[in-house]
Amino acid sequence: MAKKEFTYKGKKLDELKQLDVKELAMLLPSEKKRRILTRGFTQQQKTLLKKIRAGEQNIKTHCRDMLVLPEMVGMTIRIHNGKDFVPIIIQDAMIGHYFGEFALTRKRVGHSAPGVGATKSSAHASVR
Repeated sequence: MAKKEFTYKGKKLDELKQLDVKELAMLLPSEKKRRILTRGFTQQQKTLLKKIRAGEQNIKTHCRDMLVLPEMVGMTIRIHNGKDFVPIIIQDAMIGHYFGEFALTRKRVGHSAPGVGATKSSAHASVR
């Protein structure tokens, strides 16, 4: 069975890469469209875009509020999660999302057995 070709709002990845940032913004949802068209990119986001367009390898960033653009597809970007840099491979389905959505800041909580004194029966257990 052949893999289904990716489209975003009816446009293929090749067509998306040809679009200007302003034209791409018109395809995005309203919050992200407003962010690009009225406010523009921050200085940190502009610096990151320069590195991406220059074709640098091993890009690290703290910029979790950057939108994934079509020109980033296929790159590996290391996004800071508060403790270390998580390597994320940008895929075509990520277009229009924020970097922070892919580098989670909280770990899953895994509880073990109850501690000493947590239950009535454990209060009488010898602690050795």
